[in-house]
Amino acid sequence: MTGRPRPVETILDLIGNTPVVPLRRVAEGVPYRLLAKLEFLNPGGSVKDRIAQKMVEAAERDGRLKPGGTIVEATSGNTGVGLALLAAVRGYRIVFVLPDKMSTEKIRLLRAYGARVVITPAAVPPDHPMSHYSVARRLAREIPGAYYPNQYENPGNAESHYASTGPEIAAVLGDGPAGVVGTVGTGGTLSGVGRYMKEHRPDVKVVAVDPVGSVLAGYFRTHEVGAAVPYLVEGIGEDMVPRSIDMRYLDEFVQVGDRESFVMARRLAREEGLFVGGSSGSAVAGALDWLSRRPLPEGATVVVVLPDSGDRYLSKFYSDDWMVEKGFLDAGTTARGLLDRKVATPALVAVEPTSTLRDALERFRSHDIEEMPVLDGVTNTGSLRQDDLLRRSLEDSTVLDRSVRAVMSSPMVELPADAALADLLRELKEERAVLVRDRVTGAPVGVLTRADLVGFLSEQGGAHAV
Repeated sequence: MTGRPRPVETILDLIGNTPVVPLRRVAEGVPYRLLAKLEFLNPGGSVKDRIAQKMVEAAERDGRLKPGGTIVEATSGNTGVGLALLAAVRGYRIVFVLPDKMSTEKIRLLRAYGARVVITPAAVPPDHPMSHYSVARRLAREIPGAYYPNQYENPGNAESHYASTGPEIAAVLGDGPAGVVGTVGTGGTLSGVGRYMKEHRPDVKVVAVDPVGSVLAGYFRTHEVGAAVPYLVEGIGEDMVPRSIDMRYLDEFVQVGDRESFVMARRLAREEGLFVGGSSGSAVAGALDWLSRRPLPEGATVVVVLPDSGDRYLSKFYSDDWMVEKGFLDAGTTARGLLDRKVATPALVAVEPTSTLRDALERFRSHDIEEMPVLDGVTNTGSLRQDDLLRRSLEDSTVLDRSVRAVMSSPMVELPADAALADLLRELKEERAVLVRDRVTGAPVGVLTRADLVGFLSEQGGAHAV
């Protein structure tokens, strides 16, 4: 039984000391103890609360940030939220510059804290005058009393994790070989954690996860900065090498693509109850990829850092429509493809308008279906629902001897067999079932229901509320 909650002076006192939980279902069959460090439980919803506190307190001590001043930062959103917490408690104004690929939720969240948010194009080089780095520097010069933390170069970034995150992780690793896996952007988290481990637990492997398209993994391997390629996962990876990352403390890099990241994030929500962002999906997908190569003795403990919360991405990868649009939710799947997946029931179960309702009820029962079309040859003349038929038979026991034509409802909506998943999503938001017809022959080939679609989406990483 726990005691009473410890009272704190401000919300800032709740930063750090985040819990760890084992990953069971997504790590099923992995011969390691995989623990997730829940950084999204920081009060600002991300790991960046730690560095915000360190950078602001250091600036206050040395006079770079004075009472009533303005904090200006280039951010992907989460550092901005952490800085906004500090600003709210300490009374500073805040201006944040974000690239335009960031989610609407992040922008609204920053504005909710009272921030001025400036949006810049993402598809420009780091030294371009319109990059979010350049614009933030310019605004910091122009605004009187402004402090520019510059997380990409600020030593407090890695130091905050050396002082807090590293010891917290070491405390749960136990004895013997172990690993720490986390994503990299500014690199502060793993540089700080890695430095702590190399000084106190040098046997621990520190593995960085980088999105495909970022330059960091390539720089780690070749010491040359390649060309960045656009990617969609937010808050990690870079198009340049920040001074805040210290490769000496990293043992290995793993690269993970957008689709793997988003699908894994959705799985973490559905299978582990962890509502996390895309970078957390990257971290776990990267950890499982690395562990598949058996880099540690069986039974070793591995901690994977989950950086932020999923509430910032509801309009993005937690939306099936967005996932289909971006090609991550098996956009190539067609109505025909879903029909081919049906194994428990035939693709097409129908009844003729001249059949009796008793015959129709037997078909419902024998095939365990809820709705079927009424077909006169290949013509879609109507539809029947089992619950409607049962209700009618309870009201009038003789109804089962009547013809289907006498009580059938309007015909099912039709879609061609080559209809895309997006078309099915749209129709099944309104309809319970659709009749699928071959575009070439014109013949009906099957029926797809909401249950068929939800089952497929669940396998792909999340069910859509149709």
